[in-house]
Amino acid sequence: MTGRAGGRPLVPAYLSTGGVARPSRPHLERLSVLTRADAPAPAGLPAAQLALLDALEDGSLTVVEAAALLRLPVSAVRVLAGGLIDRELASARAPIPPAARFDPDLLKRVADGLRALKHA
Repeated sequence: MTGRAGGRPLVPAYLSTGGVARPSRPHLERLSVLTRADAPAPAGLPAAQLALLDALEDGSLTVVEAAALLRLPVSAVRVLAGGLIDRELASARAPIPPAARFDPDLLKRVADGLRALKHA
């Protein structure tokens, strides 16, 4: 997946996925966390999937981080990751939902209380 000097990859993204356009796991999101399984990579695994497994060797990555490392579109990495998950060579965890926003009035009352303690 090395790129040219102009930034375009030498291999189009659709070739790295074997022509597959949609992931087998539609629940994979940009922030889904991918983790490599302990199973060894089987012989005959496509080069792009091997590259993704290698990227996961040092720890977990989100789909978007893996896409940046591999210099592939997120959609292509979703397809590759889905294939690895189907073969039980990797797993995916849903992204952690963002925390609920605090009530601004509550934050103001806490800050006022802390200021009152400071000056007491």
